[in-house]
Amino acid sequence: MNLKGKTALVTGGGSGIGLACASRLADDGARVLVSGRNEAALKATGFDYFLMDVTQEQSVKEAFAEAGPIDILVNNAGAAATAPALKTDMEMWQAMLAVNLTGAFLCAQAAIPAMVERGWGRFIVIASTAGLKGYAYTAAYGAAKHGVLGLVKTLAIELAKTGVTVNAICPGFTQTPLLDGSLAVIMEKTGCTQEEALSLLIRDNPMGRAVLPQEVADAVSYVSGAGSGATNGQAIVIDGGESIA
Repeated sequence: MNLKGKTALVTGGGSGIGLACASRLADDGARVLVSGRNEAALKATGFDYFLMDVTQEQSVKEAFAEAGPIDILVNNAGAAATAPALKTDMEMWQAMLAVNLTGAFLCAQAAIPAMVERGWGRFIVIASTAGLKGYAYTAAYGAAKHGVLGLVKTLAIELAKTGVTVNAICPGFTQTPLLDGSLAVIMEKTGCTQEEALSLLIRDNPMGRAVLPQEVADAVSYVSGAGSGATNGQAIVIDGGESIA
């Protein structure tokens, strides 16, 4: 990939999938910016950064005004909280919708108009296999991820003749701090070891392992490039075959 001359922004770029995407896009030649709420983590990446809370409209507007025009936006900021559906309180429900769905919507409104004006852009959402299938105890998270795929498809149709493409990447369980948090919850509630907890999560993955952040970043690299111009409105699954098993 040759992204020389392009500016990419990765939200939630301080660690995990976000950092892997930022590093890959930099390797591809893009000027990379990262954003998030943890300034120490952002600073440690070595990339230019700014603070942004994607759940807050004013924060998003101010951050994009500071960043300037973005050619490639990777909407990676997210969170996953779990509870049985009938025990999910409104605080968890609203929080999961805010960061995983509303955040992508606010970033779309802030970033895409300039892409359309220049006649080229890549709007990418890191979604999840939870947007394609059901998982127990993830009602709020799953609803948000299903919703963000609907947003991606709608934007893709509306922007199809502008030179801007809109796609989602849907990873399965990936080796990130977010996965570590899920493992910790399972270990606490069941008394199992970390290895046993991981085996529970990946039991439906034919490859028998978690996805690597770099594997997600490779897919982001593809949909960011000039050769992906006809790839639009897609939910690209990176899950070792779990969703078809």
